[in-house]
Amino acid sequence: MQYLHHKSAGESSLRLSGDAHRYIFKVRRHKEGEKIALRNLEDAYIYFYQISYLNKKEAQLELLNSEELTVKAKKRLHIAWCVIDPKNIEKVLPTLNEMGVEQITFIYCQRSQKSFKPDFKRLNKILLNSSQQCGRSSLMKLEMNSSLKDFLLQYPETVMLNFSEEQLKQNESVETMLIGCEGGFTKEEEAMFEPKNIMGLDTPLILKSESAVSAVASKILL
Repeated sequence: MQYLHHKSAGESSLRLSGDAHRYIFKVRRHKEGEKIALRNLEDAYIYFYQISYLNKKEAQLELLNSEELTVKAKKRLHIAWCVIDPKNIEKVLPTLNEMGVEQITFIYCQRSQKSFKPDFKRLNKILLNSSQQCGRSSLMKLEMNSSLKDFLLQYPETVMLNFSEEQLKQNESVETMLIGCEGGFTKEEEAMFEPKNIMGLDTPLILKSESAVSAVASKILL
């Protein structure tokens, strides 16, 4: 773990209880007198505290110093993701977070099952735990958009991942990429994009949506 998230990180003294206390002292086994790092994820600072008091239910922390430290990917990537089974989203979300994806906008595309509803509270908890482990200094942004047409009005330079002779290259300069759901895109959705804004992956195999999104993130960001 690179740091512990606490919304009040930065204050001169803090008291830990509940899940934060259990994780730091039962899982990580920190002891009184040791130093731990905290972030509030509202600013770019990492705050270092000393454990001044500890018992079985709570701990008192005293601020020692802080450091401005931004940890993020070198490039920006916004993924527009046609809604798939939330369970599959949850499995791959920590990987996308570790790669440095800046934002995901979920869209109900024509072949998305409308019964699938992403649980943003649960997804943000997954992102928070992942960020504490990988060290990124800001949470990935999650949004919802009701239709692809509306999304393209906001982001007209979006690139669609689909079957195409134009191959997505390593470190491609793409900021917003659309990933389809099971069954891919309809002809009407494809027609919303100019040919130059449709790219494919160099493989003869059919990828699941979550495999495709991981492949795109790794090509663009790593």
